[in-house]
Amino acid sequence: MENSVFGRSRRQLTLFYSLIMFGFLVVMILVVHKTMEWSLSSEQARELLDTAVNVAEAQNSYNQYPGTPFDETNVYKSSNDRLFFYIIDEEGKLLNFSRASFRIESYILDVIDEWSLSDGEVNVYEKPDEKGRMTKVMMTSRSLTHRGMRQTVYVGKDVTAIYNGMQKSTYALIFIGVIALLISSVLGHVMSGKAIVPLRQAYEKQRQFAADASHELRTPLAVVMASAEILLNDPSIQSPFLKQILEDVLDEVKKMSKLVGDLLIVARSDNKALKVNLQKVNLADILSHNIRLMQPLAEKKDITLQGERLLKCELQADEQKLRQLALILVDNAIKYTPEGGKVLVRIEPSENGVVRFSVADNGIGISKEDQEKIFDRFYRVDKARSREMGGNGLGLAIAEEIVNLHNGRIFIESELGEGTKFIVELRSQAK
Repeated sequence: MENSVFGRSRRQLTLFYSLIMFGFLVVMILVVHKTMEWSLSSEQARELLDTAVNVAEAQNSYNQYPGTPFDETNVYKSSNDRLFFYIIDEEGKLLNFSRASFRIESYILDVIDEWSLSDGEVNVYEKPDEKGRMTKVMMTSRSLTHRGMRQTVYVGKDVTAIYNGMQKSTYALIFIGVIALLISSVLGHVMSGKAIVPLRQAYEKQRQFAADASHELRTPLAVVMASAEILLNDPSIQSPFLKQILEDVLDEVKKMSKLVGDLLIVARSDNKALKVNLQKVNLADILSHNIRLMQPLAEKKDITLQGERLLKCELQADEQKLRQLALILVDNAIKYTPEGGKVLVRIEPSENGVVRFSVADNGIGISKEDQEKIFDRFYRVDKARSREMGGNGLGLAIAEEIVNLHNGRIFIESELGEGTKFIVELRSQAK
């Protein structure tokens, strides 16, 4: 129980820390990627716009002085050779150009034919090559007028290498992020383990105190109970008031004794001190005995308690603990079933060497939220009602521990207002 609780808490802390780191890394990678994309694209766009202005100025100069040679060096202003431009008039005549690579020129001309962007607007166009690799071209345009005729300068640049480099950088960031996430998960697991150490120590002290206190309380409680019973049977005490006080004392001592006994079982469970004495037992006899034992309590609340399919069913189990398990489940069903209700104890059909029995009632039912915690120690769905009925929140936790000792399974089926059904599965042959 202890290892499962702290192990589950440690896993939850590790998962929580890992999720936080994962979210942080995802955001960081996206921010870095977008920042790189913005810085590269904005710089390339600025270069294209500057080149478009230079080409337009050079073309204006050429229009005014046709004999002046078109100085591409001055146009590009030491830009790299991936830049290209085409100057086309409104009739579609090519006036001047610096050709793009032959690999993409036909695609560039198609883009120009379908051009719909306004002056100064920059866009990136993509085209897959014959090998499926994507070529990226950034283009812009600028218009000028000569003798009433509109001319358009189309300037572009092959930015494939730049974007490929950025993509590789993003992949590298993702790889580094995954490594960082793995390292942070390991560190989170280690740190959560260290954080749980003081909690484990506190839990151990609490467990030891419960075990010691329960053990020390058994003797004085037995003395008080025996004394109350002797006084109650003393013929010299005739006062109804005193007899009522003694009966109340005896009832409370019995409740306290039950709580002490349950605490001892829990403490021994934590210490792995609970052992099972496996022997061949008849489940039908055990359940029938419990029905007879609990019949007076059921009749007191006008509850119909009956068995169904209580046929001979043998299995390897600890008889005493199996009786305790059945008693806990039947007692719990009677407690939470209103007057006039019904509790059914049934042996279910067995299959694949698994013996199943159930305890069902038509009581108040348990919500889905509470079903997840119903086997936790000291957990009570209705605390006020549980205290009124003498419940301490340990019964179902002990029932689950008994089932676990037999390598079995216990689960619940319930709907609010429709009743509850506890189902226990045990192997007929112990492993």
